[in-house]
Amino acid sequence: MRIAIGCDHAGFDLKPTIKNYLIEKGIEIIDEGTYSSESVDYPEYAKKVAIDIISDKADLGILICGTGIGISIAANKIHGIRAVACSEPFSAKLSREHNNTNILAFGSRVIGSELAKMIIDVWLNAKFQGGRHQKRLDQMTQIEKDESLS
Repeated sequence: MRIAIGCDHAGFDLKPTIKNYLIEKGIEIIDEGTYSSESVDYPEYAKKVAIDIISDKADLGILICGTGIGISIAANKIHGIRAVACSEPFSAKLSREHNNTNILAFGSRVIGSELAKMIIDVWLNAKFQGGRHQKRLDQMTQIEKDESLS
């Protein structure tokens, strides 16, 4: 499995912990930055991780900013991305089972490293259930394709 990871300056201190945790699990990491705590704009990193996924360079993505909200909104602007900001494991689990999310986002100012690891584990181990949920994903894909909404 290959996971692309990206963060802004707020997520910079947490990113190495998450990277090492995933590497210990045998997961290949694609680090899309940022590489310092100098202030940056999170949409740039959300876009890099999202493009890794839609281009099949990565299977999944993890994004970290202060809250997880802004960076997930930015990632969701890319067609085919279903990013979720989670601060607890239950939502992470259902986001995969029901929505087949492909990017997990969280905030370093909201959760600590141990909770982040728990959320990641639940998210990675959950599997898309298909069925009635596939119909809803198809509807979301159609919304993305609807040029009249642009």
